[in-house]
Amino acid sequence: MSSKPVVALVGRPNVGKSTLFNKIVGRRLSIVSSVSGVTRDRVCASCSWNNLSFLLVDTGGLELVNSKTEILNEVFKQTKIAIETADVLVFVVDITSGMLNQDKEIAKVLIKSKKPIIVCVNKCDSIGKVASDFYEFYNLGIPKLISTSSIHGHGTGDLLDEILKFFNNSKFSEKEAVKVAVIGKPNVGKSSLINNILKEERCIVSDVTGTTRDSVDVEVCRGDQKFCFIDTAGLRKKSKISEDIEKYSIIRAESAIKRSDVCLIIIDSTIGITQQDSKIAALANDAGKGCVIVANKTDDKCGKEYLSKSFKNDFIKRLSFLSWAETVSISAKTGYKVETLFSYINDAFKANSLRISTGVINSFLSDVTLRVEPPSSKGRRLKIFYLTQVSINPPTFVFFVNSKKLFRSSYQRYIENRLRLVFNLRSTPIRFIIREKKSKCFLGIHKSYKLTHNVNFNSQ
Repeated sequence: MSSKPVVALVGRPNVGKSTLFNKIVGRRLSIVSSVSGVTRDRVCASCSWNNLSFLLVDTGGLELVNSKTEILNEVFKQTKIAIETADVLVFVVDITSGMLNQDKEIAKVLIKSKKPIIVCVNKCDSIGKVASDFYEFYNLGIPKLISTSSIHGHGTGDLLDEILKFFNNSKFSEKEAVKVAVIGKPNVGKSSLINNILKEERCIVSDVTGTTRDSVDVEVCRGDQKFCFIDTAGLRKKSKISEDIEKYSIIRAESAIKRSDVCLIIIDSTIGITQQDSKIAALANDAGKGCVIVANKTDDKCGKEYLSKSFKNDFIKRLSFLSWAETVSISAKTGYKVETLFSYINDAFKANSLRISTGVINSFLSDVTLRVEPPSSKGRRLKIFYLTQVSINPPTFVFFVNSKKLFRSSYQRYIENRLRLVFNLRSTPIRFIIREKKSKCFLGIHKSYKLTHNVNFNSQ
């Protein structure tokens, strides 16, 4: 569970909970649609207001009449869990539809929870004095009412001020969480993995394709390190995407990859690595994220035997561009080797954010060129004058050479392999940028380095 105070947005469907959530968070995390029942899982995000931090939770529409469908029953269960675990409840109602009997029933449930409750009368879009319909919501039996417009943002500051009154006056100070995007095709076990890590039914698990729609953030601690797992919608082929809502889900999943530090690429080991798995892995690689390949639906008996045969062949065929990534076999259902994922995540995060000083990296360069002489062609040999790291996430290195053509891909692979071995750069992509000595970019840095370090490159 999160160490921060938890604030849950609850209410019946289509009262503007997700729009209000996005407005407070400051980005479009929760999918907004006029279609009823779009939000299913609990969508969470960290927020801060007046130097106080809390976790805001968006929930599915609360319908107290049991539904005949499995999905809606699970949504109801998830909303109940959100109410039980929250420190403050924000009951969102719609002024345009007035107070309905369903609002009264929900109010009774919330009052029984004995949690602090604020009634957020939403869709008060006009500026100035509130409409007379606002006051009928006092009949819910909850004394604190705040008028808001989730679309325009009116009243959200007043709402946050009221929420903060229930918190301790401690300043926000905490270690930044490692953001982990859990990505993969539909029904490979992404939500089951999150639930196993948390030891609770945090995400809805169903055989129905497309159950997860929003990118769901959940925080968990291991030791003194915090992790924020992002459960994403399964990424299907574009030809199989029909609903607009699913298109939004895919945009959320791709956005989750961009804002993550590490990607767990979940693959169903009973099926093997498919072309779609390869495309999903390419998204993480192109984004420059640390990657861990997770073969799910294995156990201690059959997992190792399967991975030693079919899985490795598929890996070479479809995921050769991720040859640097660590692979671990788990069973999200039974919990087999799930806890070992944290060490892999930490290794990938450290490697992806590693910065090597210029002096150390050039000493490394001297060593590798002595071990294996640079290639030559027609009497001319490759010279690498200088090497520097210019960025992290992923580690990116610039080589200043006498000829790009002489810097063959085979020699680049040799240097990359040595970099990974010497500096433990596993589970992260590495980028190389090649600059020739005659280019303007090289001459500027070359001259600057000579003035600073009093080095004569031409003598080397």
